Amino acid sequence: MTNKPACPADGLAPVLVPGRAFEMCFTSTPRGARLARRLAAHRLDTWGIPYGGDPHEAIALVVGELAADAVRHGHVSGRDFQLRLYETGAAGTVVRIEVSDTRAERTPPRPETLRAADLEDTGGRGLVIVAGLASRWGWHVRSDGPGKTVWAEYAATPPA
Repeated sequence: MTNKPACPADGLAPVLVPGRAFEMCFTSTPRGARLARRLAAHRLDTWGIPYGGDPHEAIALVVGELAADAVRHGHVSGRDFQLRLYETGAAGTVVRIEVSDTRAERTPPRPETLRAADLEDTGGRGLVIVAGLASRWGWHVRSDGPGKTVWAEYAATPPA
């Protein structure tokens, strides 16, 4: 884990809400994925998306699924994965989650071709969960180096 991301960013320029962004690299291990989810959950709480609320739980679950997929399917020995979490849109009504890894040859299915896993399958449900919780999701090849970025957006309603 590093405070300043040592792994390259994609160079995308989203519309950010000032002060509402979190970016960090984590070791490509189950411990790194768990820490990514916990730190994202804490950051959401500080942003006013409190623990225990449906938006908080949904976004934390999406972070956990994408981080676990980066570890399981995007692991390259000695390389970290990167988590970006930020609010976009008017008054931060959309939370965008991006998880980047450095393994380019293993890519997820496109959203339009995603299928549910069979009952006997031991895996293959993570992106189905993400698709069910997120307003939109997708992935793209990283523009600044090897690997891919899987992203999801959750439409959160601002607190009253």
